[in-house]
Amino acid sequence: MPIDLGHHPPIVWGGFTLVVAVLLVLDLFVVNRKSHVLTLAEAARWFGALVALALLFGLFLLGREGPRAMLEYYTGYLIELSLSVDNLFVFILVFQYFAVPAALQPKVLKWGILGALILRALMILGGALLLQEFSWITWVFGAILVFTGWKMLTRSEERVEPERNPVVRLARRLLPVGDSFEGDRFVVRGLRGWRVTPLVLVLLTVEWTDLVFAIDSIPAVFAVTRDPFIVYSSNVFAILGLRALFFLVAGLLEKFRYLKTGVAVVLVFVGIKMAASPFVHVPIGLSLGVIVGVLGGAVVLSLRRPAPATG
Repeated sequence: MPIDLGHHPPIVWGGFTLVVAVLLVLDLFVVNRKSHVLTLAEAARWFGALVALALLFGLFLLGREGPRAMLEYYTGYLIELSLSVDNLFVFILVFQYFAVPAALQPKVLKWGILGALILRALMILGGALLLQEFSWITWVFGAILVFTGWKMLTRSEERVEPERNPVVRLARRLLPVGDSFEGDRFVVRGLRGWRVTPLVLVLLTVEWTDLVFAIDSIPAVFAVTRDPFIVYSSNVFAILGLRALFFLVAGLLEKFRYLKTGVAVVLVFVGIKMAASPFVHVPIGLSLGVIVGVLGGAVVLSLRRPAPATG
């Protein structure tokens, strides 16, 4: 059964894909061709440029399709960006678990982004096909979002257990994994032949983490729009800024103590909205206002009521 990719002509899909390819080449293989820890200034400049491009893309949708498409895109982008920030918490824990040196983290993030783009594209196509063929799937997606949001609200702390990860366990069974890092290489050759370094396990864990987050984030954007192009473009722009965002705010995440609560409330809201969509229509402008208000309130509250000092 062919997937309905919306009313966008091939030139729009092709043009967007070309823009993404150019951005990836610039970011990963030109500007930052040598993996290194971005300085605060470098991360701020690159993240600011990507946010500006994301906002300009919304204006392109406004001119081509009208205000509704623009608002749907901005709402989806904001949801994805907020969930990406939450994703950074887990990335930090993964790096801490494997004791990954700071100098090696950029390479993991670089290849993690490339893998995430491919996985997100496949999952968005799958989600679009499910919604196209089974109208009742909206209730399933809505329930997933509400459950995830509730779990985030009630979970006391984040835990990372890569050794229980099925992908990591399979890799250890099938691949000869070395005991130590070998610079930034994924594969090395020794006296006993080729072997992979623990950096491969780190990358697999990061990809698996993004896959788990995508199960929540993609339905969240489908809750505000059924247009696969808008879902995909909002996902892509959020992912493109993830690496710069990591270096920009990784050391500050703990200061935003209420941000995770805000993200959880947003997930519950969009989950209820999606499940109720066959019966109640919530204007996209109202949805965007609620999401901005909740996330903005969480940031302001975090700054006004910082976490108590430890030690």
